[in-house]
Amino acid sequence: MAKDSDTLKDELAAFDEAYEYEAENRERARDDITFARLGIQWPEAVRKQREAEKRPVLTVNRMPAFARQVINDSRQNRPQIKIKGVDDKADVQTADVLAGLVRNIEHVSKADIAYDTAVECAVYGGFGYFRIAVEYEYDDTFDKGLRINRVVNPFSVYGDPRATCADGSTWNRAFVTDMISKADFEAKYKGAAKVSWDDMELTDRWRGENNDDIVIAESWQREKEKRVIIKLSDGSVTGAEEFEQAKDFMMSIGITSTGESREVMAYKVVQRIMSGAEVLETNKWGGQYIPIIPVYGEEFWAEDKRHFMSLIHQAKDSQMMLNYWKTTSTELVALSPRVPFIGKRGAFDAEPEKWNSINTASHPYVEYDGEEAPQRQSLDSGPAAGAMQEAISASDDMKSIMGLFDASLGKESNETSGVAINARKREGDVATFHFIDNLSRSIRHGGCVLVDLIPKVYSGKRMIRVLGEDGKEMPVKLEEGAGPPPPAPPEMAPMPGAEPGVQPPPPPELAPHE
Repeated sequence: MAKDSDTLKDELAAFDEAYEYEAENRERARDDITFARLGIQWPEAVRKQREAEKRPVLTVNRMPAFARQVINDSRQNRPQIKIKGVDDKADVQTADVLAGLVRNIEHVSKADIAYDTAVECAVYGGFGYFRIAVEYEYDDTFDKGLRINRVVNPFSVYGDPRATCADGSTWNRAFVTDMISKADFEAKYKGAAKVSWDDMELTDRWRGENNDDIVIAESWQREKEKRVIIKLSDGSVTGAEEFEQAKDFMMSIGITSTGESREVMAYKVVQRIMSGAEVLETNKWGGQYIPIIPVYGEEFWAEDKRHFMSLIHQAKDSQMMLNYWKTTSTELVALSPRVPFIGKRGAFDAEPEKWNSINTASHPYVEYDGEEAPQRQSLDSGPAAGAMQEAISASDDMKSIMGLFDASLGKESNETSGVAINARKREGDVATFHFIDNLSRSIRHGGCVLVDLIPKVYSGKRMIRVLGEDGKEMPVKLEEGAGPPPPAPPEMAPMPGAEPGVQPPPPPELAPHE
């Protein structure tokens, strides 16, 4: 228990560091999402004052229209993982099988949902995530496979505050917090103390009115370790520990150690599931990367601090101006028929109840006394033209700030020729391309994580399915060995497994945008 206490203390200190480092970005993201998605765009004091005075408080939310241009553009031009071999023909063939397996993983995982959710969070809040998991292929099998899962709540992830990479590839720490009911907690962790991970304000904020939930934390830690590799009689290289574990099988097929060995540096990754009282699970991860991949929005450094911005952050003031001037013009138009009637004294004595409600009710006729009928006074200038002009100006400011003009939004603009319209659309695409390019970087790193894990997950005697570039399914048979085997040219026919210790191909590349 003392060891658990020391571990919890170290983990909490690391979590506090990540929490404090990300506090400003998370608060800004929360405000942007609330502003753009929920449409809460009026200052609270102004809104209450206007409501108390029974004055209109209109919100003409244009933010989602701008955001959807970027989000849907990424859906139409989603980057794809491509794996290329190097040097000899065998590497090329192995890369083809790996590429087909990665396509199948993306297909069965519905990875497009994970990618789309991550980029949507980045556009609206400045950051999003997807993750890679190892799961059983089916409920009635022991075979495991890789899955690409979406992270619905980006605020549940806390990245490495010391990392400066653009795709999470150098993360050495990460946390994922989750909230489960006491009943589920008791069922999964029998006998464990029902204590939430932390007592920070985030716990209270998430908990809301339901005090039966327990907050747990999933910790990921990556550390360097020394590893001994040995050369085998068939020319392949493997870890000394892995060889010892499979020594009997290796010798049965005639593969032995040559006696050559050397010490190298490698990474080990450990996952811990923790409550506020104890470490509930400790699991060794098979890969060398933390399998949580960030997708960032606009990134920059200021005053030694890393900042992430959403697409809409800088345009919030213009949106509030649009709301104010639209409300003002609407209010003026609504008040215009309420100008008073002018008439001689006694002219309104007939049917006074109708005259008192003439601006709020529709009467077929109203009688008056005297020879002259009362006259309604008219507004000299009508509804304020200045308010309408200011609303148009605020709308143009929003377009300029985000770089998305009428042509990008599908509206008619000053351009008349197709070339001019396409040029303006191109300007809008270039202005927001960094969001899609950041997604490309993250998907590329996701490919690296998959290639690193595939030989460790897809092993033993089993059949795996790969997908060709045309979407055609092809079965590949695995024998005892490490990872998917290379197919025989020219068809992807089954072959015996690859020898243990075969190094994976280089990091995957991304298909160019169409």
